[in-house]
Amino acid sequence: MSDEVLSRSALNEADLPDYVGIGINQVRLVTTLALAHEAQAALMAAECIGFDTESKPTFLKGEVSTGPHWVQLATEDYAYLFPVSFAPCTAVLKLILESQQVLKIGFGLGNDRSALKNKLGITLNNVIDMGEILRGAGHRGTVGAKVAVAHFFGEKLQKSKKIGTSNWANLPLNERQMLYAANDAHVALKIYKAWKVTKLTL
Repeated sequence: MSDEVLSRSALNEADLPDYVGIGINQVRLVTTLALAHEAQAALMAAECIGFDTESKPTFLKGEVSTGPHWVQLATEDYAYLFPVSFAPCTAVLKLILESQQVLKIGFGLGNDRSALKNKLGITLNNVIDMGEILRGAGHRGTVGAKVAVAHFFGEKLQKSKKIGTSNWANLPLNERQMLYAANDAHVALKIYKAWKVTKLTL
């Protein structure tokens, strides 16, 4: 087993203080046209934003995902949660996610490109997957947000499997789902900004 794998494993299991992410007062559910326009203005004004999606999980063999059901985009100050079932969100998401000017940063984005294209007709542009960036050239696997938070911030990112595998197609979201989704996008942005200082891989 290589040193970098051992290092990632140690970081993943380390006994560290909890990472305190974005608060519920900084989460915006984009459920009206006015909120969609407000989110668009804030996100398009940013140089870079955090990005992630949430989908109803599939548990049966051969079951096809109907996601994404939510798209999360975050600035330093706010996380915006877009329900893809709300039609006005599609135009705003298309504008932002296809923009060459706004850098989108996330983790584990392998399936998002095809899912967004197939469901919403959105072609992702100017996107960085921090899981691949932090892995470094010639290394296997990707680095997850939990390991990255431990490395850059010396804190433990708590990820609830129960919340992560909950039914994201059901509306409305509860507060725990909102925080889970918001922090997925927000923490990616924070890690990117910390990584820019060192450019180190894990």
